[in-house]
Amino acid sequence: MRELNLGTLKRAIEGNDAATLSGLFAENAMLRIVDSIHPPSHPLDLKGRKKIAEFYADVCGRGVTHHVADMVSGDGHLAFTEECEYPGGAKVFCSAMLDVDKDGRITREVMVQAWDDDER
Repeated sequence: MRELNLGTLKRAIEGNDAATLSGLFAENAMLRIVDSIHPPSHPLDLKGRKKIAEFYADVCGRGVTHHVADMVSGDGHLAFTEECEYPGGAKVFCSAMLDVDKDGRITREVMVQAWDDDER
């Protein structure tokens, strides 16, 4: 299995680089989001690189600052935490777990997030 380049992932997230970020996903990848709008019984499931790219283009276009921390990887998995801040000061915390295939592409990401207010 090829290892996903953690530096590239971190730079893409922190640099609001939606194109690079979505390019790290396999064509048939799935992104699951759990938050107050999408509870565990009804998560938001985005299937396919195209839908994931649309999501990250929206997120990266909001002027939010992102800081990735606590990255760990091993045996086809990667996890990290992310602290974000909107221009108005609202903060978001995210914890993510990713599955990576033998080619080093993300096949599945599960993201759990919480935010200060209704900045989403």
